[in-house]
Parts: sequence; structure tokens; C-alpha cells
Amino acid sequence: MEQFKLIIVEDVPLELKGTEGIIRNEIPEAQVIGTAADETSYWKLIKQQQPDLVLLDLGLGGSTTIGVEICRQTKELYPQVRILIFTGEILNEKLWVDVLDAGADGIILKSGELLTRRDVVAVMEGKELVFNEPILKTIVTRFKQIVSNQLARQEALIDYEIDEYDERFLRHLALGYTKDQIAGLRGMPFGVKSLEKRQNELAKKLIPAGENVNATRLVVRALELRILDLDNLMPDVD
Repeated sequence: MEQFKLIIVEDVPLELKGTEGIIRNEIPEAQVIGTAADETSYWKLIKQQQPDLVLLDLGLGGSTTIGVEICRQTKELYPQVRILIFTGEILNEKLWVDVLDAGADGIILKSGELLTRRDVVAVMEGKELVFNEPILKTIVTRFKQIVSNQLARQEALIDYEIDEYDERFLRHLALGYTKDQIAGLRGMPFGVKSLEKRQNELAKKLIPAGENVNATRLVVRALELRILDLDNLMPDVD
């Protein structure tokens, strides 16, 4: 790896000292051209000399949004600068999403293996989305959950013989549409009476005999069986 210029953004002196030690011992190619403890110092530094990489902590002065905005604005003003997040926000998953949306090249959590030469080399060589082991474990767990839910839904659609119109009908019931409104959807070739009959047929398929059945109970049951995906309840576009 060739030499490159680095700015470290960190507001905790002890953690800054530790980060500088990692850089000095593990990544001698990095030339630290400056450190910043706040937003003002950072912008002053980067205007004086543009780095190749910014190692950015997110929790500056007790605010996590400052780090996200630094990332977003840096990518807008200096798109060629790479930004590697080095943060102690190990539980704030929404913050991870926000900073990735802001253009970060990767996230290294201050947990487990911390910052390694391998991570920095990967970012400097242009690899997208560099993560260390703690965040990778969380990502893999979420991925497995999503795949399992998708498979469960596919199996439910087959096991209960749910066709396209059943799914559309149930989905729009879940969204609060009346049967009149559902019958009026483009591509829905059923009148209100036909939809009432379809609701009764679905109730027989999905709900154990003897239970009281209404539209709300039917929708809840469809969600329980994962016939409906709670995270993707969107109306059809007319």
C-alpha cells in the first residue's frame, strides 16, 4: 500500500491516543495530517489540506448526528475522499444505516478486533462497505432473519393456496381499505359480493374452526402466518 494522508476525527483524548497508536504501529503508510475533536476543527483542517482518508468517530460532543453530517457533506464536497467510520456506537443500528446512506465507505465498531490494517487497506484499495467482525455478525443475523421470513411466506402462500388476488385483498384490508375501495382497484376483477365470498373462503382456510371471524381477525391471522409481510404493506399504485 502506498503512503496516504489521513485525518482522524475523535473527541475523546484517550481514544484518540489509542487510535494514533494503532495507526503508528499497524499502518505506517498513513501520514496523519491532522486530528479534530469537533466539526469546526475538522472543516478547518480539510480546507487546508485534503486527505485521502478520514477516520471518523460519530459521537462528537455527545451528538451522533454531527458525525453523520460530516460524512454526508464531505462526500458531497470531496467525493474522492474515503471515509471510514470508527465508532463506539455499537448498538445504534439506525445510526449505521444513516451514515451508510451518507456515503461512508465502511464502519468499524470499537469492539472486538477494533481497527486493523486489513480494514484500512481494503478501503484504500477501493473496496466498498468495509466492516469489522462485530458489525458483520449483526448484518449476518439480520440477513438470516430476512431470508427465513421470506421462505416462511413463500411456504405459507403455497400451503394455504393463496393466489395473487387473495394477497392483494388481504394486503389492502390490512391497510384499512373497505371492500368497496378494494373492488375499485385497477386490475381487481371482483365486486363487493365476490370479495365477501373470498373473505369467507380465506377464513375457512386460515382460521381454526369455531373462532369468530371478521376482517381484522383475518388480517391478523395472515400476518401471523407471514402471508402478509408487515414491513412491506404497500397499496397498489393505481
